[in-house]
Amino acid sequence: MWPWGHFAVAYLLYTAYTYRTLDRPPRALPAVAVAVGSQFPDLIDKPLAWSFGVLPGGRTFTHSLFVAALLVPAVYTVTTRLGRRQIGLAFLVGHLSHLVADLPLSALRGDVSGAAYLLWPAVEQPSETSVDGIIDAILHYYSMGPYETFQFGLFAAAVLLWIRHGMPGLRVPYTVLEHRLNPRH
Repeated sequence: MWPWGHFAVAYLLYTAYTYRTLDRPPRALPAVAVAVGSQFPDLIDKPLAWSFGVLPGGRTFTHSLFVAALLVPAVYTVTTRLGRRQIGLAFLVGHLSHLVADLPLSALRGDVSGAAYLLWPAVEQPSETSVDGIIDAILHYYSMGPYETFQFGLFAAAVLLWIRHGMPGLRVPYTVLEHRLNPRH
């Protein structure tokens, strides 16, 4: 799945969670956390595989359920102790939804061969086409088929919902910068 698809799935899921459990849309910091969590596996794995050659593929280390099994309780514990549980939950919704959204459509039909990344390093990964970074991937490996069109549709829905929610998280970077420049305010 492409980055915009991951964001859309994560934001829509987190929004459903906040309405169901908190009866409100996402707040600013959790909205940022769900966005970061939705990209987290690719932000780690793809550069380490494609640019530095440290990992055998772009879906290995942080795409693995073994890492998730360590990450989930760590993030939950730390954010709970800091009184920021919703931020931690939002990040985890983003991260875990990314892992599921990367499953190939064939997995829905019972063919789990494309899910080997979930068990890295215990299961050997299929060979990948050589990629020289995310820009190369977008420019040379992108095709606009039904699956990509579906992702854009989800993204449009998520962005419209985010706008309807008042664009939570948009001001967070400005607020942090403003606070650093004027700590008395």
